[in-house]
Amino acid sequence: MDMCRFALPGCVLIVLVAGCSSMRDQLSATGYPPAYIDGFEAGCSSGRHSAGAAGGFSKDVPRFMNDKLYANGWTDGLSQCQRQAASANDREDRWDLIWQERNQDREHRVDQERGKAFR
Repeated sequence: MDMCRFALPGCVLIVLVAGCSSMRDQLSATGYPPAYIDGFEAGCSSGRHSAGAAGGFSKDVPRFMNDKLYANGWTDGLSQCQRQAASANDREDRWDLIWQERNQDREHRVDQERGKAFR
């Protein structure tokens, strides 16, 4: 029952975290217990790291094995921040592709105009 109580609000957590206060402050203000918050922060860092973003893998394994709140927070943080970082990487890749196509189009037009000028 505890897992369900924390899993659903965790889905909207990223929206809440986007504000000015720290992730810890926002989680605390929304009623999450400290153990869950500790796990979420560690899992989030690990999720970003696994998606290729800055940060390192972080997991207190003994605590993860023995503290259900920490484990739930870690799992939620990992999945949410991994998806967020992967989504950001995808957006960057799409913009890179768009700019590359635009540059190729521009170079093609310039080459055509040069060809016309030399005729």
